[in-house]
Amino acid sequence: MSNNRDVIPSQGGVLRDLLMKVKLIGRLMADRRVSPWIKLLPIGAVIYVISPVDLIMGIPGLDAVDDLAVLWLGTTLFIELCPSEVVAELSADLAKGAATADSAGDVIDADVTDVSSHQRP
Repeated sequence: MSNNRDVIPSQGGVLRDLLMKVKLIGRLMADRRVSPWIKLLPIGAVIYVISPVDLIMGIPGLDAVDDLAVLWLGTTLFIELCPSEVVAELSADLAKGAATADSAGDVIDADVTDVSSHQRP
């Protein structure tokens, strides 16, 4: 079994990589080729995060640590357990879309009008 982490391309920047991972998870959740049993992992992780139950109770400052750990573990396991060819296909689509969006922002074709030289009627 190949490592699915290798097929998620790094686009540069933590926030951008996180956004790409969230988009990938969304597409994997919608894909019929992924087992419904595996789809329970991120759903369970999100339910745990919004539930009042905590693994680390009573330790000040660590209330969010277990939530983040469960969310990270649930989403990472989900991607790892999904069929690698599906992850590769959807990752390539996301990378292609991100590259198109980046290159589309490089050139702006517009006419310029100096509005300060126009007089009011």
